[in-house]
Amino acid sequence: MLYDDRIQKTKITADDWILGKPNVPVTVLEYGDFECPYCAMARPVLEGLVEENPEMTRLVFRHFPIKTIHPYAFLAAEAAEAAGVQGAFWMMHDLIFTHQHALEYEDLLQYAQMIHLDVARFDQEMRAHKYRDEVKRDFRRGIEDGVNGTPTIFINGRRYDGPRDRAAMLAFINAQVLA
Repeated sequence: MLYDDRIQKTKITADDWILGKPNVPVTVLEYGDFECPYCAMARPVLEGLVEENPEMTRLVFRHFPIKTIHPYAFLAAEAAEAAGVQGAFWMMHDLIFTHQHALEYEDLLQYAQMIHLDVARFDQEMRAHKYRDEVKRDFRRGIEDGVNGTPTIFINGRRYDGPRDRAAMLAFINAQVLA
């Protein structure tokens, strides 16, 4: 079989961060970087697809921090993981994207307080880099899936490189996935 970077090779698992219902017909997988302005612009569109079509669509987020150009992206990904263990991944995800200009350690601690995490636990886990391996796992899966930038989006296993607006994405879903 030839290598095809347009097809998602990794499986969605229970370890993935999923927004929406588990058994819907459409899965949108995003590989994102918390400092990427294009990921921040895609976020409301991708989340909107789930909100508008909860019986049809779910969103999966995987980390793909590009440390060479985004020095705080990896730390922000670890913070999202630490929040996720306390049941607040998507809250931290949204806060980080909303404030992507402020992602130093102290900023992330402040966000943990804002969403009412156990801040002592969050701080301890962040200082120990307890979730470093989870972020690296997502990055490796991204490499396996042919990701070379962010955001990279797959819809039901097919890479989507079209416009990141609601109408274009819905048209792709309707034409390619639900046909």
